[in-house]
Amino acid sequence: MRLDSAVVAISSCPDYAKAELAEQLDRVLGALHDLPELHSCAVLLKPNLISVKYGSLPCTEPAFIVAVARWFLDHGAKVAIGDSPAFGTSSVALARLGIADELLGMGVTLVDFTTVRQVVLPCGETAGMAAQALDCDLLVNLPRVKAHGQTGVTLAVKNCFGCLAGLRKPSWHMVYGGKGGSFCDRIIQLLDVLPDSLTIADGITAMHGTGPLHGEAFLLNVIAASTNPVALDRALLEILGVRPGQSPVMIACRQAGLPGSTLSGLEFPLALPQQVKVADFRIPEQLVPIRFNLFRFLKNSMGRLWLSLFRRA
Repeated sequence: MRLDSAVVAISSCPDYAKAELAEQLDRVLGALHDLPELHSCAVLLKPNLISVKYGSLPCTEPAFIVAVARWFLDHGAKVAIGDSPAFGTSSVALARLGIADELLGMGVTLVDFTTVRQVVLPCGETAGMAAQALDCDLLVNLPRVKAHGQTGVTLAVKNCFGCLAGLRKPSWHMVYGGKGGSFCDRIIQLLDVLPDSLTIADGITAMHGTGPLHGEAFLLNVIAASTNPVALDRALLEILGVRPGQSPVMIACRQAGLPGSTLSGLEFPLALPQQVKVADFRIPEQLVPIRFNLFRFLKNSMGRLWLSLFRRA
């Protein structure tokens, strides 16, 4: 994944109305001058579909997903969509969000991250990645801006974690998430093995207080886009009033010297972060351990196995 862009396009967006979304997507994406040729480009949309059990707020907003899919189809791209939810599959999640049929009717391909490819991370260890996330021409990252009980916030870089397939996500929590673990260091290494990307952050209705599942809605009214997820995250932290030192993911980015991790080097062709900055976005005062409870891990693992066997039957 290229991280050489310093450009972050930010625009206000009051709601998820179809016409408003189309206009603001045109605005932010038109301000980026490093997008590839989109005609016949194989695009994979990677929203956050963590869980639909608690409604749509934990996920990227359904109307936002549809609007982005429509934008790329209108520009001649071949569009697929997938994710690795906490439980179940992305196609089931999209159906429960009420947009699967609409996406299929538009010509979007729904993919479940069931085909796994082992890739070598810079640290020398391997990671089981979703093959669809590796094989696309352009990975379009669609995080919802949210507070997070374990990492303070979850934004563009953290959303790349969903490109791990199946049980590999909770297993990373178990293996790398203990005290003094390297969970966030491992996440940023995924950027080295993923293809070129574009992030379009859904910050119209964010989640704050806690997260990623049980937080409260927060009207941030922002859309932001960049081909560098680190730069986008740094700009979003400024908008949210969250210090880089409050984000373990950004700490890892800065320690690794990733381009985009310092605000002074960024360029803003539209709104400046200070122009849309908020003062009352809340993140957890104390972060909970990243490592999952062993019983919970085993329970979820058995649930995934049962679901997989049921679907094959």
